[in-house]
Amino acid sequence: MPLVPNLARQRLSAGELALGFGIHHLRGSAAGMIAAAAGYDWLFIDMEHGAMSVHEATQIAIAALNQGVTPIVRVCRDAIFEGTRALDNGAMGVVVPHIDTAEEAREVAAAYRFPPIGTRSWGGPPFAYNFKPPAVAEAQVELNKEIIVACMIETPLAVENADAIAAVPGVDVLLIGTSDLTASMGIAGQIGHERVQAAYRAVAAACGKHSKIMGMGGVYDETWASAYIKLGARFNLSGSDHNLLMAGAAARSKFLRSLA
Repeated sequence: MPLVPNLARQRLSAGELALGFGIHHLRGSAAGMIAAAAGYDWLFIDMEHGAMSVHEATQIAIAALNQGVTPIVRVCRDAIFEGTRALDNGAMGVVVPHIDTAEEAREVAAAYRFPPIGTRSWGGPPFAYNFKPPAVAEAQVELNKEIIVACMIETPLAVENADAIAAVPGVDVLLIGTSDLTASMGIAGQIGHERVQAAYRAVAAACGKHSKIMGMGGVYDETWASAYIKLGARFNLSGSDHNLLMAGAAARSKFLRSLA
């Protein structure tokens, strides 16, 4: 049985944008279908800021596997076992926030990769194969190649260490958490500040040097989203369910009221 394709990785391998749909409030099996229908490539199932359990996150992930969108979970740096349980139960990648050093990145890569690359334990239902996996050794090799491991860059220290973080084997993406980065710089919300631009350039250079992918979160302004995509940001969070719902709902109510 073939592995369920990681559509986000396919986009990235083709040099295209992989667009993430944030799941914060949505629950249930329709979340992935909605995201896929709207043109997104991966779900950003947020277990850092979203108030959801591993069970809720994985039920969304399992459904998404065959809905045309790739489920990826964000788990807190110290919640390793939440992340591995998510991967065992439908998720095809992890985003780990607040990675400041290469040592922390190595811990993340080890936790989410099977031997000999890492230390992840084999177990759980083989959802990634629709319950029909090949031999264990073959499955582990395939999953090591397909699972996306993204480290979030959210502080000046992380930017300073971007080259060393990007050099860590098993890390695929350096995802800039722009909101927290601006806050840690003392310029909260100033996503176009020259220091933020310099941070994007530094991370882009590190990713280019080590053949890794730069990602972008927290930038939805057309001017700066365009600028950072031109710098190489390709694994991009495009918004969360509540923001997208409110934008669509507000546009519709404004339109209808204009008809009266």
